[in-house]
Amino acid sequence: MAFEALVTPAKGTTPSNEIPHTRAGFIVGLVGVGIAMVAFFANLSAASTLANGDVVAAKTTLAWSFGLTTLAFGTVKFGIAIVLIGILVRIWFRLESIKETLPQLKSDGEDPHRIGSETNTDYGVATVTKTEPAPLPIHRMAKTMWAPMLVMGYMILLAGTVVSFVWSSNVGTDPGAAIDAAAWTQGLQFLGEALLLSGISFLLGSILANLRSGGGEVQRELGLPVVTLKMPATAKAFVVLMMMGLAAGVLQFVLYVVGTGSTDAGQI
Repeated sequence: MAFEALVTPAKGTTPSNEIPHTRAGFIVGLVGVGIAMVAFFANLSAASTLANGDVVAAKTTLAWSFGLTTLAFGTVKFGIAIVLIGILVRIWFRLESIKETLPQLKSDGEDPHRIGSETNTDYGVATVTKTEPAPLPIHRMAKTMWAPMLVMGYMILLAGTVVSFVWSSNVGTDPGAAIDAAAWTQGLQFLGEALLLSGISFLLGSILANLRSGGGEVQRELGLPVVTLKMPATAKAFVVLMMMGLAAGVLQFVLYVVGTGSTDAGQI
């Protein structure tokens, strides 16, 4: 229900109406670029300070600029996610408009004996069914998880940015606290990035799921057997690699937290 509410246009909206997602995504992306520019000039300032021999001041600047840099990457990713949500809305429009015109295009159908079999197509092996296929488990997971992943990822990223200023404020005054804050900053921000990338991956999976089910609906409405391509090996590899990346993001966070219990002031 939550997924449908997020990707279904508001009542009364027509395909001719402008969908705000693309513009909003670009604006968020530009905000991310702006944050990156601030971090870039901060790093230049740190380099100049270091050249003048003030190591502590340089490390202080580099601490919070690291937080801003990672936040910038995450903000751009969040903008990309907003654009992808807009694509899902546009797919809904396309499918609804196609289904409205299909009754006039119905055929007598193909050989019913094909139903329940497999067939070779120019794009790979496909199954032939009477109705559109049920969503695959990964498609159901994608539709459920993309929004929580994006929200949690960006919130964790913001938390890491806040902690980066704690890290910065303790450089030169409390080395132990600075090391702990550095570990928390990096652990939180890399975890946030992993969640954001997972959310984008789930959004891509949701787009493919909608195209898969929508294509089946179109074929069924035409009175044809529904021909659906099997999930290719590349898609399976994508899922595995995405899960491995997410697991790595969680693992590094745990290791950073564990590392806060065994800090050495000389490592700052």
